[in-house]
Amino acid sequence: MKSILIVDDEINICTLLSKFLTKNGFKVDSTMQGNTALKMLAEKHYDLVICDYRLKDTDGAQLLTSIREIRPQTVVIIITGYSDVRTAVDMVKNGAFDYISKPLYPDEILALVNKALSSPTPVVMATQEAHADTTQETRAHSHSNEVHQQYQEENEHYVFGESEAAKEHYRQITLVAPTDYTVVIYGETGTGKESAAHLIHAHSKRKHEPFIALDCGSLSKELAASELFGHEKGAFTGAIGTKIGAFEQAHGGTLFLDEIANLSYDIQVALLRVIQEKQIRRVGSMKEIAVDVRLIVASNEKLQESVQKGKFREDLFHRFNEFTIYIPPLRERTEDLPLMVASFLKQTAKELNKPIPKLSSQVLDCILQYDWPGNIRELKNVIRRACLLTPEGLEIGMSVLPLEMKETPLESFAAPSQTALMEEALDIDMQPNDLKAVALKAEYVKIMNVLKAVKYNKTKAAQMLNIDRKTLYNKLRLLNISY
Repeated sequence: MKSILIVDDEINICTLLSKFLTKNGFKVDSTMQGNTALKMLAEKHYDLVICDYRLKDTDGAQLLTSIREIRPQTVVIIITGYSDVRTAVDMVKNGAFDYISKPLYPDEILALVNKALSSPTPVVMATQEAHADTTQETRAHSHSNEVHQQYQEENEHYVFGESEAAKEHYRQITLVAPTDYTVVIYGETGTGKESAAHLIHAHSKRKHEPFIALDCGSLSKELAASELFGHEKGAFTGAIGTKIGAFEQAHGGTLFLDEIANLSYDIQVALLRVIQEKQIRRVGSMKEIAVDVRLIVASNEKLQESVQKGKFREDLFHRFNEFTIYIPPLRERTEDLPLMVASFLKQTAKELNKPIPKLSSQVLDCILQYDWPGNIRELKNVIRRACLLTPEGLEIGMSVLPLEMKETPLESFAAPSQTALMEEALDIDMQPNDLKAVALKAEYVKIMNVLKAVKYNKTKAAQMLNIDRKTLYNKLRLLNISY
């Protein structure tokens, strides 16, 4: 029986979730405090933690980091009542399995819990205790190949598309895949960097060997060496057995290191030595072990910029920089949205064993207008949620879309004449001693200048203005700016 720990400072949610999940065959404990949850995790293993993002004594981000250190094998799902998707996406990037937004729907919760506990993940986690004997290593490699094959089949048809950017992306992958070049993949969170890495491996001469993925962004400095290179029993407190690291697991195949820029300087030095000598040394051992691995690394920021900031070693950058691929964000390839939506609808309908639902014209317009800060990952989550919440036989309507999508203005870009009229109106209404009008005019000019500078990308504009996106939308409505 799988065990679940619920952490939420609302007693009603703790009680209802506990009863619902217990009724569905899980062993459930709950607590209203993050610190208590950490004590419970230190004393007992839980397969899954369902944690509210906002707690009275801590927040979900801090709790997630602590869980990763105490119980790195435990899966974490975040509950958020906030419409800012970037927060939830960041949590997933830092190691959470997924997030779920309030209000909570029983069917949606159960589907996500079952997926988290039973569905194979493309990341063969280096936190799992590896076994030393050859038979078990072979079995682990075989499982890795099966997972990779399934992941490839699920993702190959939507990673690309019909846009020029997608076609160039595909051309680069097919060009570099048959080689042994180290590849650096750049792209925002959720753009499909790991999917691209899988496909490079699938079309390479190493395709029958393991594909191992490791999220460096979720690794603490203390655990990084062990996860990359492995450790011997007794190498440090808590090392209760020998563990094979990611490099050994990927021997003969491909190792994908996501968010590579987050590795500490010491680990970067060790990584450079491994690349140069093609040998690793487990933590707590003096024995050199030969490894043959093709490296694919990914980052959401340019490594050269990290070098200039002193955050990344220049010699390691040049070792990696044999071939680069840039995956554009979804907002820059909106012509690919219909293909991706159709793909996700088909996948989700198959998973739920129901007919493929249709989208209302209003939902389709909303999907095409939304700027998708979480990119493909966010799109997939939205479609999965919408399919689950839509009764069979009905089309998907606006009511099942997340709040942040329904708040997005659907108007097209304003014509220059409308902008000019707005400026004129503000000038006419403004009195010399009217400080409110002066401030309004200054705010209008500042927002317009930033919007023009970022080519009307609302997410980037909000970041540059140091406000959240919802606040920006409110100001746009107040100032009668439509685009």
